Amino acid sequence: MSISPENIKRVKGMGFLHNKGTDCFNGRVITVNGKITADQAIAIAEAAKKYGSGAVEYTTRLTVEIPGIHYDNIDAFREAIQACGLDTGGTGSLVRPVVSCKGTTCQYGLLDSFALSEKIHEKFYLGYRTVRLPHKFKIAVGGCPNNCVKPDLNDIGVVGQLVPQYDEDLCNGCKKCQVSAICPVGAAKVVDGILEIDEEKCNNCGRCVEKCPFDCIEEGKPGYKVYIGGRWGKQVAVGRQINHIFTSEEELLSFIEKAILLFREQGKTGERFAATIERLGFENVEAQLLGNEILDRKQAILDAPLHLVGGATC
Repeated sequence: MSISPENIKRVKGMGFLHNKGTDCFNGRVITVNGKITADQAIAIAEAAKKYGSGAVEYTTRLTVEIPGIHYDNIDAFREAIQACGLDTGGTGSLVRPVVSCKGTTCQYGLLDSFALSEKIHEKFYLGYRTVRLPHKFKIAVGGCPNNCVKPDLNDIGVVGQLVPQYDEDLCNGCKKCQVSAICPVGAAKVVDGILEIDEEKCNNCGRCVEKCPFDCIEEGKPGYKVYIGGRWGKQVAVGRQINHIFTSEEELLSFIEKAILLFREQGKTGERFAATIERLGFENVEAQLLGNEILDRKQAILDAPLHLVGGATC
């Protein structure tokens, strides 16, 4: 092997991961939520044939990796995919590319997961790409409580919500309640001739909305549930839900930004956000993120002398 450790580290920052024992690398091509055009798919395939091994691999984060790219071909490979609007990256102790489910087109989707994840990608993956963090920071957008994209195993996980607006006065206490029958988590039951919804059990999937023939749940209120501190890997951590349903996109994006800023300011080199939350205390972190003091000192956090080395190795 003739590539120096310094150059291996340099190109890793560009999204090229060393194929151990060789002069070749996996080129990590960034997608926005896993969605690319047909022309971009063709360009990736052609670049894989010309500059890589000819294989195209897909990661769990919905990026594309091309193995077997020789060090001398890295620049040419990048130029080839940049010509069709793609780029490499997605490594290091930074905000990582955002993943989402197909909630935009899914029958169960409660939000436009593609559009939301693209805004998060633009604002935080691209907008914060020079902001060093203690470790990698992963964000996922799920269209509904089915959690197909595993939002609760990400540093920040967003889940679409449709909170049932139940009018008890319109309930007729039907013996065969359509709401109770369709509830997938057993949160809706008729008790003593009246429908009751257990808010602790209800996951706001929205399937009961408009199912009552007497319109006791005629509408649902759209919103976002947020988990913080999820992580998979050698030490799995299931994210904890913030005790608040966000009702506007602006409020949600502000919350995500506060989480990133808190992690930069109060995290320690090498620890994931889950460890930061555990060290500081969930209630403490939740209170900070639901307040606005972090945003008030945003510029100071971004301008502070760098105290982080970064703990991400891939």
